[in-house]
Amino acid sequence: MQTLMPDVNFELARRNMIVQQVRPWGVLDDRVLEAMQHIPREDFVPAQYRNLAFTDLELPIGQGEVMMAPKVVGRMLQALDVQPRDRVLEVGTGTGYVTALLARLAEEGHVYSVDIHSEFTAAARQRLSSHGIRNVSLETANAVNGWDAHEPYDAIAITGSLPVLTDSFQRFRDSLAMGGRLFVVAGEAPTMEAILIVRTGEAEWRSEGLFETVLPALQHAVRPRRFVF
Repeated sequence: MQTLMPDVNFELARRNMIVQQVRPWGVLDDRVLEAMQHIPREDFVPAQYRNLAFTDLELPIGQGEVMMAPKVVGRMLQALDVQPRDRVLEVGTGTGYVTALLARLAEEGHVYSVDIHSEFTAAARQRLSSHGIRNVSLETANAVNGWDAHEPYDAIAITGSLPVLTDSFQRFRDSLAMGGRLFVVAGEAPTMEAILIVRTGEAEWRSEGLFETVLPALQHAVRPRRFVF
């Protein structure tokens, strides 16, 4: 894989990422764009990929997981419409990059982020602390079937895909506050769809298909049954 030159201007590269990748993909929310300009993505990628931080690629982070491409991150954040005082749940901390962006958007609120990999949680905690990001709580656990410890949530970001939206997925929807938004990528490759779910009533939700993409599934996520002849 080709890398950028070692003396890359990260600030310029970050600006170009927004202008050339994120905005053309329909991300026009000024708060989202400002957060992506402010948070140094290069500090949240594995060291060996630092010079690839701003490419239009999913970057491997270990354990079979990846960082979402910048444009997908932008579309997710725009759809979630995180407000300054929101209580946010992130399922899949990864490197902590999306966590940092959510914390920036919910600057007077709080982000609860859960990851099944303890090494991810530990590394993300160090990265977030080094950038003075305090309104985040990190936990190591399997949250594939929901995480209601701090509900209700104004926004829920599920950063790995769910091949099937089973009955247990209802726990995520039930954890939303009234008007709360949930982002999830559902399906299996090559056909996956990013979906936004909004709670509109005590037992009512509205869903909207956003775009097609491909993401690795959350670990222990239910897979479709296969017929064997």
